[in-house]
Amino acid sequence: MDPRHVVLSGCSGGGKSTLLAELERRGFRTVPEPGRRIVEEELLGTGAALPWIDLAAFARRALEIAAADRTREVGGAGWVFFDRGLVDAAVALAYATGLPAPDALAPYERYHARVFMTPPWPEIHVRDDARRHDLAEGRAEYDRLLIAYRALGYDVLILPKTSVGKRADFVLRHL
Repeated sequence: MDPRHVVLSGCSGGGKSTLLAELERRGFRTVPEPGRRIVEEELLGTGAALPWIDLAAFARRALEIAAADRTREVGGAGWVFFDRGLVDAAVALAYATGLPAPDALAPYERYHARVFMTPPWPEIHVRDDARRHDLAEGRAEYDRLLIAYRALGYDVLILPKTSVGKRADFVLRHL
């Protein structure tokens, strides 16, 4: 385990990417969400692994990308913040196929014990080309992630609904 690898997870449209950008602005290494990268690539190609076309294919790709991200970030100094990661991909794969998340995660090292979750936040949730699901689907995903992270033994902290600066301060204060 690399104890400096910290996951930001939670509800789609809950402000993870904005928080990640703030942490990067403050000088921390950050890793963007695998899912967004997959969607951008798939929209330019065949679209076969888009989550609204084939969630299982999408989740398998997300696992591969998240694993590569972890490998690339090993050995550096300081905190590294991940916008989603292996657990999120494994939870999506479990939802799509029934494969238990612990089985999908077995080959991989754990992240830092503390995970920060963005709760559903209707006031900032927006749909776009990469996020086509509505807030209700986002809430359901959030519930699956919250249950999974806790079942996997992570210490889950729910981020407050406040400014991005205060959210970043909250994360750093709790590490």
